[in-house]
Amino acid sequence: MKAGIKPERIRLALYAVKCVLGLCIGYALYKLFPQHQFYWSIISILLVLAPDGGDSNKLAFERMAANILGSSIGLLLYLAHRPNLFLLCVGVVATIAVGTALKLNNAIRSALVSLIIVMINEQQNNSWKIALERIGCVIAGCVIAMLITLVFNLAFPAKAGAQAAGGE
Repeated sequence: MKAGIKPERIRLALYAVKCVLGLCIGYALYKLFPQHQFYWSIISILLVLAPDGGDSNKLAFERMAANILGSSIGLLLYLAHRPNLFLLCVGVVATIAVGTALKLNNAIRSALVSLIIVMINEQQNNSWKIALERIGCVIAGCVIAMLITLVFNLAFPAKAGAQAAGGE
């Protein structure tokens, strides 16, 4: 066995750094713009980021597409009628069906979370504008996560990281 850090530890360390960086960016937006719901961006960032080195771009794109899918279906249903249990169930089934048709199977859970983020509202915020703002915050989080993923994949290519660790 060669000396050095195991590739799995490097992969997990880089994932932790990406998550902390994304959290810091999302939190900065949350603090800078308290009148907006940027806490939903933080959730989207952490949902989109992936630990996998080789597939992280593909997985991040799939999760981003899934988040946009779920939040879009949520917005459409929200605009059609005030959310209730029946409409939430319709949204879940529609999100799963469309996500499957778009071959987003590995990211459907992210789509479902975005659907609920957009559709659920507090009683004092019963407005379609809130749903629209939430979809914007979800998309902002997705974009931030995608940019972090791309930067990390350029800075730390998967094979270079494994070779530096004394692995494959």
